[in-house]
Amino acid sequence: MRFFNNFLIVALFVGINGLEAQNADTAQQEIIRVLETQTKAWNEGDIEGFMSGYWDNDSLRFIGKKGLTFGWKPVLENYKKSYPGKAGMGTLNFEKLQVELLCEDAAFVTGSWKLSYPDKDSVGGWFSLLFKKINGHWLIVADHSS
Repeated sequence: MRFFNNFLIVALFVGINGLEAQNADTAQQEIIRVLETQTKAWNEGDIEGFMSGYWDNDSLRFIGKKGLTFGWKPVLENYKKSYPGKAGMGTLNFEKLQVELLCEDAAFVTGSWKLSYPDKDSVGGWFSLLFKKINGHWLIVADHSS
């Protein structure tokens, strides 16, 4: 009987860990899809579409070379000022992505970004993002890009 109880405990533990790994894989895939959607929107000149990956809230935080910006609308306006029109936006590419699930509804993402232009040098840098699952959707709640 003791063997059977130990077997059940081990089976339950393995089953839970397998479920957690599956949930982590699903979360990582969903987060990568958000970044892919952002890249596609950016490369089509659609800043509002790019911003769909961000939490539409006054508590959204963006940290860049100009400092800290709070709120979805101010971040959108900063993007529009910095990248006027599709030609000014270049072609965006994310690389070296690392997604770390912190808990079932939060993840930390790091990677590099690059903007390529046909008539001038590319620019790029690194970023760290805090994602939260809000109302069933993974959204960026904090972005530190350099």
